[in-house]
Amino acid sequence: MALLNLRHLHVFNVVATTGGVRRSSDTLLRASSAVARSVAALEQSLSAQLFERKGRGMLLTAAGEAVRLRVERIEAELREVRDDALRLRDRNGQPVGSLDALFNERRLQAAALLAETHHMPSVARLMEVSPSAVSQALSMLEGILGQALFFRTAHGMLPTDAGRRWTERFGRALAELRHIPEDIAALDGVVQGTVTVGALPLARSQLLPAAMTRVLARHPRLQIRSLESPYEELAAGLMSGRIDFIVGALRAFSSDTFDMRPLVADSAALIARAGHPLARRKKLSLRDLDGYPWVLSRAGTPLRDSIEQFFRDSHWPAPRPAVETGDLALLRGLLVGSDMLTVISAHQLQHEIATGQLTTLPFAMRGMERRIGLMQRKGAHLSPGARALQEAIEAVAAALD
Repeated sequence: MALLNLRHLHVFNVVATTGGVRRSSDTLLRASSAVARSVAALEQSLSAQLFERKGRGMLLTAAGEAVRLRVERIEAELREVRDDALRLRDRNGQPVGSLDALFNERRLQAAALLAETHHMPSVARLMEVSPSAVSQALSMLEGILGQALFFRTAHGMLPTDAGRRWTERFGRALAELRHIPEDIAALDGVVQGTVTVGALPLARSQLLPAAMTRVLARHPRLQIRSLESPYEELAAGLMSGRIDFIVGALRAFSSDTFDMRPLVADSAALIARAGHPLARRKKLSLRDLDGYPWVLSRAGTPLRDSIEQFFRDSHWPAPRPAVETGDLALLRGLLVGSDMLTVISAHQLQHEIATGQLTTLPFAMRGMERRIGLMQRKGAHLSPGARALQEAIEAVAAALD
């Protein structure tokens, strides 16, 4: 779906603030007829009436109120960018353009995509324009803000410090822009659009599939994209608006950036194939585990850190894995076909345990408890589809807990 026109949205917001076309024309320095055309074009693109035309002025409809909420958030993001540019100007003397000059969705999109891909031809393909058009859009933005947004390296086009801050805000502004048609459709009881969820390992096997099935049965026009990247990449996507929320194991640290909502408790277990020699024992000690090969998550992951901490607390050497992997399919194959051991949430191997291929061994893993929950950026205003998926996740989690 094509992005809405940011200039039309800015004009709409000024009309909503001033209460009429004629009053807004002085603020916008545009003819009343041009202001009216801009509002009409926006209403046509949204197939919705945004104002009631009254003798005492133009009053927002319910659709207009929904649009205004998003536009004010867009303008706040862009205002922060310009204010930041003005602070830099005070140090380097570079001229900075007006806030109005930033109301160009294609320029913001080009910058946000380049910050993600680091490759200008890829941005051009995604936007279906020429590389020169992308280059021109970026040059215009740099001229408006008085700063370079990117620099060329052997690893592609990387954002400068200012570019990183600003493209993150551009991404959030574009996310608000994408949600506007979805908000209006929801006023008529239709939940549609695309929800992008960051899926951490603990949510992929049971919680998220069940929630997706539930929400799509109720809202068939909804589309869900699941991203399975490391936490750090998902957190960056959350900050830039590319991801609506993350579901999975919550991090132990508190955050001024994210809201974290715990949903269900989970505990890691010692798991092996059903016919494993240790599966016949009623109780295991640490000494019983000696001599068996291990397959574990990669070093530095939260699960691996917890496993190593468990063995330290038990005053026992941590196992040296024969295989390190974050791939669940590879892990399953290794466990089923060998005498390897692993420590992982039983939820992630629920199917293999239920069908008798794998089993949890009688070994207590104290201190390996974790909470599975939802993470989203503080202050984020989710789309109706994202809220519906979160509600489905909460309902499935309540049944599991």
